[in-house]
Amino acid sequence: MDDQNKNLILATVLSAAVIFVWYTFFTPPLPQPEPAAPAEVSATEPAAAPATAQATPTPEAAAAVAAARIDIDTPRLRGTLSLAGGRIDDLQLRDYKETLDAGSPDVRLFAPVGAEVGAKPYYAVYGWQAAGGLDPKLVPDARTVWSAPEGAKLTVDTPVTLSWDNGAGLVFHRTVAVDPDYMFTITQSVENNTGAAVRLAPYGIIARHGIPDEQRIYVLHEGLVRGADGKLEEIKYDNIPELDQVAGEGNAELIDVTQNGWIGFTDKYWMATLIPEPGQAFKSVVRYAAANDIYQAETRLPVIEVAPGAQGAAKTMLFAGAKEWETIKRYENNPGWLDRLAGIDPDAGRPTIQGFIDSIDWGWFFFLTKPMFWLLHLLHGLIGNMGLAIIALTIVIKTLVFPLARKSYISMAKMKELQPEMEAIKARTGDDRQKLQQEMMALYKKEKVNPASGCLPILLQIPIFFSLYKVIYVTIELYHAPFFGWLRDLSAPDPSSILNLFGLLPWATPEHGSLFFIFSLGVLPILLGISMWFQQKLNPAPTDPAQAAIFAWMPWIFMFMLGSFASGLVLYWITNNTITFIQQYTIMSMHGKRPDIFGNIRAGMKRGSPGK
Repeated sequence: MDDQNKNLILATVLSAAVIFVWYTFFTPPLPQPEPAAPAEVSATEPAAAPATAQATPTPEAAAAVAAARIDIDTPRLRGTLSLAGGRIDDLQLRDYKETLDAGSPDVRLFAPVGAEVGAKPYYAVYGWQAAGGLDPKLVPDARTVWSAPEGAKLTVDTPVTLSWDNGAGLVFHRTVAVDPDYMFTITQSVENNTGAAVRLAPYGIIARHGIPDEQRIYVLHEGLVRGADGKLEEIKYDNIPELDQVAGEGNAELIDVTQNGWIGFTDKYWMATLIPEPGQAFKSVVRYAAANDIYQAETRLPVIEVAPGAQGAAKTMLFAGAKEWETIKRYENNPGWLDRLAGIDPDAGRPTIQGFIDSIDWGWFFFLTKPMFWLLHLLHGLIGNMGLAIIALTIVIKTLVFPLARKSYISMAKMKELQPEMEAIKARTGDDRQKLQQEMMALYKKEKVNPASGCLPILLQIPIFFSLYKVIYVTIELYHAPFFGWLRDLSAPDPSSILNLFGLLPWATPEHGSLFFIFSLGVLPILLGISMWFQQKLNPAPTDPAQAAIFAWMPWIFMFMLGSFASGLVLYWITNNTITFIQQYTIMSMHGKRPDIFGNIRAGMKRGSPGK
């Protein structure tokens, strides 16, 4: 077998191995009580642990379900706020539907205790921790029933102020405001009408009863995400119960943040995050209550002392919504040079949330993923169709790597020219492998040919493929993004199927995620297999029968393996193969070695290989 075929087989097998590993390990596999009152805070401890939920339902939990509610109504959010605990526990996203079906409900982010079947409780709650000997019963907690003005409604233009008088000289207020996107601002304050100074500390909690039932894969981070003074930390849901035991906390991890940080839970497309004011020191806490399967992310602010007749206050923010790149970038208020080049500037008055853009899971190849997504976002804005934007992005990427590809294709053409000399060397050296290698290397050096250069574009393509997969799979901008015709969601597999002749026959096909879905090939996976097959036919098959058989099966193996991937990714792969075919055919033809495509096809048919 000549070196050219060796290189081609090496590149193909390497790519197959990468895709096989990716497919095997990275593709998707097939009402509770309220938190109890926070523990007392000592005079020297800045933040103690709010207690987790109890093991059995309580009268307080029943009261919370029946408590009055205030409507939340903004351009992008709708829901309610419960006066029990003043919690934000009912939130739906107006811009996102659960499915593409007509009449599909909005995506639900938060759900209260006692919600409909299938909605696990998930909410944000705030309160105060008593310190310095103050009786914990004198501060509001997760079960306190607040009062609100009659007819109050939370909108972008109308914040809502809740009040609670403890009857012993302390009056608490909580003002909740919301912007046109997904950011709430919660201002907690206390009036001290007693005759002595009081010490207490504000806190915020995001509580999640259980974790989502959605399928999770290794390549995507879902679970806790937090920024702490410029450092990013991610803990998957499965790993939170394995955190070390901390006295008084359970399974927990506590970090002291000096001035900038945030903490919350992130899923594939949605996120809920607590954000103290920039410059504010706080304790960032994640913990798990095994008895009740409750996950908590907390921000505990330092103890404040409020003198008689004075007021104390603390302001925090809550992000609750979709992980939209442009929206989160505005909240970070740090557009970067790429955005400035495109004329994207931050809105005046937005908070500066350090590192907030990294709440989106960019992955190992973030240095490729971030600029790649920025370019895809820009192209989508210019073209208006995400599928066409993916095609345009592929063209840009192929243009950038073309100098390397050109050298590779020229090297392949030269290898064809050296074929007679290589065969002569093999005949002359016989079984002397060492002499064969020496003369081959001397020939390569004389003719300035690098036999390994044919693999370089494939090797370079692997991180690009992973990065684009990450962009397509993770970023919400492809969620329910249509292309043309039957392709209505580029983040999902091609819904057409050869099993019912692409809709011509009146029977259902295997559901995505089922064992037999891999055989339900759609139009895009079939085009992918064909494009790979034609690209393979640019070169003769190896002379060795076993190697030829492996080589011939490769496009169809890839077709089945990639058939269940997001259609946006398959569209990229088809475009990439098509451009590669055109480039290689053109360059090799220009150097006098026009590929004999139909001759290679006929040769395969004569051998009866699967590639025919």
